[in-house]
Amino acid sequence: MKTAGMALEQLSEVVQRCQALPDDSYTTEDHNIFTVAGQTCIKEGNSVQVLSIVLDEKNQEIVRCMGWNLLPPLIQVLLKKEDKNLPQCLAIFNHLLETCRPKELLIGLLEQLEQDDPDTIAESLHLLLKPLQKVLVRLGGRKASSLGMALSSVLDQVAKLPLPHTKEQEEDDVFSFCRCCTDMIDFVRPFVQEVRHNLLNNVMQSETANRTVGRQGKDKEDELRTELLKFCMKSLSHPLLEVHLKEPDTLALSPLRTFATEILNILGSIGESLSSLVHQPLLKRKQVPGFLEEVVRYPKESLASLAHLVFVHHLAADTFPTVFSPVFSLRCNIEHVSVLLSRTEESKLQKGLELYEKSLVRVEDGSLRADLLEIKTFLTVPQNLIKVMTICPKHELRTKGLKVFQLSIDKFNTEAKYRFFQYMLKTSNHSGVEGYIIKNIKNQIDIALQPGNSNVWFEGIQLMPLLRKVLILPDGPETDLLQYLDRVMESLNLLRYLVIRDKVTENQTGIWTELYKVEDMFMKPLRVGVNMSRAHYERELQNTMEAKKSKAKEESVLSVSVGGEELPSMTPESQIQVSNTVRYHTTYLCVWGLRKHCDVPDYIFIGPARLCTLPCTRLT
Repeated sequence: MKTAGMALEQLSEVVQRCQALPDDSYTTEDHNIFTVAGQTCIKEGNSVQVLSIVLDEKNQEIVRCMGWNLLPPLIQVLLKKEDKNLPQCLAIFNHLLETCRPKELLIGLLEQLEQDDPDTIAESLHLLLKPLQKVLVRLGGRKASSLGMALSSVLDQVAKLPLPHTKEQEEDDVFSFCRCCTDMIDFVRPFVQEVRHNLLNNVMQSETANRTVGRQGKDKEDELRTELLKFCMKSLSHPLLEVHLKEPDTLALSPLRTFATEILNILGSIGESLSSLVHQPLLKRKQVPGFLEEVVRYPKESLASLAHLVFVHHLAADTFPTVFSPVFSLRCNIEHVSVLLSRTEESKLQKGLELYEKSLVRVEDGSLRADLLEIKTFLTVPQNLIKVMTICPKHELRTKGLKVFQLSIDKFNTEAKYRFFQYMLKTSNHSGVEGYIIKNIKNQIDIALQPGNSNVWFEGIQLMPLLRKVLILPDGPETDLLQYLDRVMESLNLLRYLVIRDKVTENQTGIWTELYKVEDMFMKPLRVGVNMSRAHYERELQNTMEAKKSKAKEESVLSVSVGGEELPSMTPESQIQVSNTVRYHTTYLCVWGLRKHCDVPDYIFIGPARLCTLPCTRLT
């Protein structure tokens, strides 16, 4: 290992030798000796001597060609801040930024930007973004690709930082994430101003000779604009799609909200219409010159994040025209909702639910026509909602999903509700969801039977096909009644309602005409299924009690599965309790659900959520 004295001596020798050589004719050995000796001098504290060499007028060509190799130890000293050689190292660093070739400086700075420790990442970004900005400005018209490379590296580094999720985390900014967001906006500002200035000049130019002559320059402008557009699209995806912005009444000065606002402002400044971006799924966009295809230029997740910022947080809302109807906005936003709800990350699911809810509340109840169901996303979004309601691990999201699901039903007109219910009964494959749909069917029938509310879809011959889909056991007598408990109980509720509410002499719903079919297709198989289930659990109860008597500590032999997954083994006492509970409810089904009389008291009219204490196919 070289001592500080030897390194300084070698650095002086190579500099003297290179002074006699023509410009930029230095050998590889010269480069290596200058790099190793120079870095060693800085590490060993000889920054004063290195500064003297670097500032010497006779060495400027050497510094221009090889000086960027001194960046690594200089940056380490600048990051530590408390080093006694900090002033000298800062002077060397600033001189290199003014003297060295910008392309090499760019490479050297980006190499030093790569860090893994969160604390170091934030400090490196804060230190190096300003120098990077200066270097890029020095590149002039050749900076577009270099800016893209720099922004990509910066965003990759920011992505390694922990995100602030709570108000306190955003205020304290422990990992300096918010400061990094502010630094990024400051970093791109001069380039945004350049693009904006160029766009204004293009507007002022005539449509003839100036455009032809300036085509090459305009290509450069388009490249710079494209790199800034990529930066905005990436920022919309991360971090803005993954953080929850605080409203002004919660956090008056929110750095993340300010960052989001600045990103939208940048999009406007570089010539992107926010309205066109949000409505992009439906609007035909003109062919934009550049090397990016449409789907790459405008990623779907980024556009969904933009729509969420505008419609949920009302950012840049004043730039939107008021001519778009709520139905048109819903038609556009449901494409973004589909993107978000098809993901599994909780942050994206939450934003998808929020955007869908905000889009729906602006629509008048009962105004959405049935032909909207011919659009694929109006059917895929409910399917995604069902996944949120049934399998999302977060209870708040499941509850929110159910609320939005009902809100979407309320917005359909009568025919659309009818066709939507048909589709959901056919495709949901979930007892809880089917039970919920059947409950909605009953509500619609009740509305139709009110005086003055008659409609063709929930009365008479149109209603019958829907009732046939409801009043049937999915697998006949062999149907697993525990698995389908929600659906069966709501079907019985509906049947009871119909025979009580619709008098046989009026038969508005047509149920009395179909009653014999209901008996054959639903009631008889249900009786058989109930008896089979009751016999099964009575046998299991008997076996368990016998096993308990013979061997009190014998390993559990009874297994209970829900949704195809076996529950953990239970003690004999628990097995007896479960068997008694199931036997009670199957008997309850038999005694209550199969009664042919209509004078059943109203207190029996209860929903499925209170019927069973066993794990079951719950919606939330």
